[in-house]
Amino acid sequence: MYRQTTQSIDVTVEPRYLPEHSAPQANRYVWAYTVTIRNGGLETVQLRRRHWTITNALGQVQEVDGMGVVGEEPRLSPGESFEYTSGCPLTTPSGFMVGRYEMEREDGTTFSVDIPAFSLDMPDARPLMN
Repeated sequence: MYRQTTQSIDVTVEPRYLPEHSAPQANRYVWAYTVTIRNGGLETVQLRRRHWTITNALGQVQEVDGMGVVGEEPRLSPGESFEYTSGCPLTTPSGFMVGRYEMEREDGTTFSVDIPAFSLDMPDARPLMN
């Protein structure tokens, strides 16, 4: 599990390889990752945007931006959590992801929350330097 806290917002990520959706012979490797976002602060916040940087074992980078996560813009009161699962395909048996969320306070001001870098590694594969 990977964890990072920014301005009292705690983000944990747990990736897992999905062999049933992967086809290594066709250079298709798929992972799911479950993210938990917990508001440890004193004010209500809402997740508005996400940004991901995805890097495969060959150093090829893909940037992904969008509104919310999995079609939602969760609102978190102090002490509340939101969990979601999404996926990532790669053309190599390993890589990593890192990102950030744009959060909005009730007064309309925004701030960035870091998503910890996490590794995507196919089980039993020879480790490659990412």
